[in-house]
Order: sequence, then structure tokens, then C-alpha cells
Amino acid sequence: MTDKHQLTILVADDTQTDRLILTSIVESEGHRVLSARDGLEAVELYERERPDLVLLDVLMPRLDGLGAARKIKTLAGEELVPIIFLTSLTDTESLVQCLDAGGDDFLSKPYNRVILQAKIKSFYRMREMHTTMLAQRDQIALHNEHFMQEQTVAKQVFDNIAHSGCLDANNVKYYLSSLAIFNGDIMLAAMRPSGSMMVLLGDFTGHGLPAAVGAMPLAATFYGMVPKGFAMTDILREMNTKLKSILPVGIFCCATLVDINFRKQQIRIWNGGLPECFLYHSDTLTYTPLVSRHLPLGVLSDREFADDCLTYPMARGDRLYIWSDGIHEARNPQDEMFGEKRLQEVFENNAQPDKLYDEILDRVQGFVGQGEKHDDLSLIEILMAEPSQVNAVAAEAERRNQSTLAEWGMSFDIQPASFRMFDPLPLLLNILVEVPGLRSHSGTLYTVISELYSNALEHGVLALDSSLKDTQEGFTAYYEQRQKKLDEIGEGFIRLHLHHRTTDDGGSLTIRVEDSGSGFLGAKEWRQEKPSITDYRGRGLRLVDSLCDGVRYLGDGNEVEAVFSWRNDD
Repeated sequence: MTDKHQLTILVADDTQTDRLILTSIVESEGHRVLSARDGLEAVELYERERPDLVLLDVLMPRLDGLGAARKIKTLAGEELVPIIFLTSLTDTESLVQCLDAGGDDFLSKPYNRVILQAKIKSFYRMREMHTTMLAQRDQIALHNEHFMQEQTVAKQVFDNIAHSGCLDANNVKYYLSSLAIFNGDIMLAAMRPSGSMMVLLGDFTGHGLPAAVGAMPLAATFYGMVPKGFAMTDILREMNTKLKSILPVGIFCCATLVDINFRKQQIRIWNGGLPECFLYHSDTLTYTPLVSRHLPLGVLSDREFADDCLTYPMARGDRLYIWSDGIHEARNPQDEMFGEKRLQEVFENNAQPDKLYDEILDRVQGFVGQGEKHDDLSLIEILMAEPSQVNAVAAEAERRNQSTLAEWGMSFDIQPASFRMFDPLPLLLNILVEVPGLRSHSGTLYTVISELYSNALEHGVLALDSSLKDTQEGFTAYYEQRQKKLDEIGEGFIRLHLHHRTTDDGGSLTIRVEDSGSGFLGAKEWRQEKPSITDYRGRGLRLVDSLCDGVRYLGDGNEVEAVFSWRNDD
């Protein structure tokens, strides 16, 4: 085509007069004509010139129109090349043979100029539409190929981050099906240094890639904190804060987080938005529903977020079942939901606890049949087993314990030049909150260390008389003297010693503060006194004593040692 409306049209007819008539009609419309005297010439011209339209006589020597049409259609492949048969045949069987050979229309002899022109315009529009459709199909296929490549890479990253952890332990069974390459449901499991197992089932709003975007930071936080022994409440708050900060409004994660303590035979559970879990008792063949008491992760701010967990005894052989709402909302071909009642019937009718997991899946999958699935389906069964029987779990716990910094100590010296302007509390707390289990106690630690440090600075290094604070006037004088001595001081020191040790249930932190002063001999007596409302002396030391497991004074009283202990379940 040399312009938008000119076509190249092949005319094949063994009668010269008919060829001239057709050529005259076609050229009068501004189209280019290729002329062939039989079927073989028509096929050769088509292969060489690739015309836009073919006018083909049915009865021709060497190769008739039917044979030529078949060869031309084969050469054309996916390209649409309209073939209009030129015929004087009128019987139905002959016309059907023309269509079977690849013909698209007929033109009866003698030729009508107006009808031929109309057919050419009509098939031109059809050819243009077909060409556009093929181009768009190829473009879609190319985009889809790029999309699948990107999804493959993204899936590898997702699987590396949101891996199943220790879900393959022999006391765990799980099923996770998805509607797309990426799953809106996420299952995570890891061992804590204490040997307990922490499992999370999450269900993000939506499916596919949008849901997976939130699953990756959730998994990274989970696997970054659980093996280090962070408290369950710290892990919940960190996951909630991270999701709240990155997810758009309307996207959140319904989740259940459970800590299975094999040694104590108990579980701690937090459920935010998922269906109630069932704690199945193997001795009585009954179950206890564990309902959701919280909003999903990523909805509330850190201040509003509730991290309280419930603790339940779980005897050997008992099983915990956690599932997403895809179980309840599974639909059969009649669009009926499986529902809570059918699920409860499975539990109530079960007589073999070791078969219960399979019965649940069989009932749900049998109910859905081969129909279209509407949501991701996720189910977890966790057996309360002997610690030694949890093969992969026990091995991982041992490895984690070996790699955990179980005991460490540090000393921190503060010199006179820093007394007036430097506050060591933020630096020390920044270190301590990274210790698993201590983050939730940061407020208490701040109070304890600040009181001990202030006591060492004011009564040790600066040798201020605390009796000044017995009156309101003396209180003002006390701080005036404090500021004056800070401006003039040129010698002295304060040393803070921290010693951390982990235990099976948590850990302990020993804080010892040493100063260069002459001592604080009245400390023991102050611990025995009961302060009055107007007594400003000794309140800090009594507060430290109440917050810690033990406080003792060493040497001449210029060393104070406080021991703060915590449990991961606090």
C-alpha cells in the first residue's frame, strides 16, 4: 500500500475478458491490481507480492480456485487475506466447497461494479481490524512475558523472605493454597532460644501481589526477632508498627500469633481478626474455642494497639487448629458457604484425633468440589509433643541457643568534661532495648539507671547534701549549688557497669554504678525509712529498690548495684 486507502488486489481468472473487466473496476477505485491466468500463477503472485485481497475464479486450468485458495490460506498463516470467489455456480454444494476451501465471500457473474466496490471496502475494514487485533495480541503477550519474568523474580525474593521456617517439624501439619502466584495468606514459624515454637498465620486483605507486599516486611520482622528471643508483645508491636507505617488505608493483616511452650505444656496466643482457633483435647475429644479479641495488624497506632495475650494449658497429645476465613467462606457450586457449623461438626464427630486434620481438609475440599475457589485456604495443626520428639524443631533450637549472645557485660566511664552537658541515658537505653525481652521494660530501666546515675553524680562526685531538700527553700538552694559545682568541677568519674545473662524464661540485668566520691553511708538507713509526703530525700533510691529484685551498696556506699530480672511472658 502506498497510501492509507490503496490496496493490492490479486485477480485470478482464466478468461481474459473477465480479468480486464475486474481490473478496470478495481483500478478505478485507485487500487493496484495483480493479474493471474490460473491457480498456479495466483499462488506464485501471492507468495511474491502478499496482496491485501484475492479475487479468485473457481474453474481454472492447472490449479482450480479451490486448490489455490487452500495454498494461499496456508501461506497467509495468521494474517487475514480475504478471498472472494468469482463464480457462475449457484448450487449449494459448490458454494459450500468454496467456503470449506477458505473462501470468505462470493461474487456472481456478470460482475456488479457497486457490489464489488462495497465488498472490497468491507473486507479492507475487516483486514485492518484483524491486523490491529494481532498487533495488540502480540503486545499483550510481550507484556505478559515481562510480567511473568518479574513475578518469577519477585516470587523468589518473597519465598526467601516469607519462608515456612520450621513448619516442617514433625509435630506440625499445614495446608496453604492460593488463588494466584502470590498468596494473601502467610504462614511463619520459628524457634525461640528457650526452645518454644512461635507460629503466625496471617491473612492480608486482597490476593496476589498487593497482599504479598505487606507479607514481606511482616515475615522479615518475625524471623528477625523470634530467633533472638524477643518477647511476644515486642514482636507484635513491631509488626503492627511496621505494617501501619507502610500499608495504605484499607489494607491490613488479620493474624494469629501463638507461642507453644513444650516444656511448660502451655500456649500464649494473640488473635487479631482471624476466625476463632480450636484447642482440641485428645483425652476428652472436646475442643475449646479461642476467639479473636483484637483488631488486625496494621490498623491501630502503637499507642492504641493492644498486645495482651492469653495463656492456656495444653496437655501432651492436644492439638491446636488455626485457619483463615477461607475455610468458613469456601463455596460449593450452588454458592453456599461451608460455614462455621459444618466445621464444628467435623470436630464434634471425630473419634480419632490423629485423623482430624485430614478430615477437615477432605470435608472442605469435597464441599467445594471442582468449582471456582473464592479465597485462599489455610489450615495449621500443632501437636503438643515432647520436646525431644520435635526433631527439626529441637535441632534448630539448639543451634539458635548456640548462636545467641547469652551472657555479656560492658563498662561505661563518664569524665568531668561531660558531667554538665552529657546525658548517658539515651545511649545506654539504645543498647539495652536491642536485648531480646528488654524493649517492653525500657521505661523501668530508664527510671532505674537515671536514679542511680543522678545519685552518683549529685551525692558522690558533687558531694551535695541531700538534707537541703527537706524544705522547699532548701530544694531551690540544692539545685543552685548543683549547677555551680558542675560549672567548676575538674576531676572525678562515674562508671556504669552492665552485665546481662539469659535464662530459660527471660534474663537478668545487673546495673552497677561507681563514683569517685567519698561514699554514701546513709543509704542503708534510707532504705528502712518510710518517706512522708513532704520528704524529698531518698525517694529515688526507694523507687529503684521497688523496681528491682535487689539493691545493695558496696564499699563505702560509692558503689550501688541493682539487679533487674524479667520473663519473656511478662
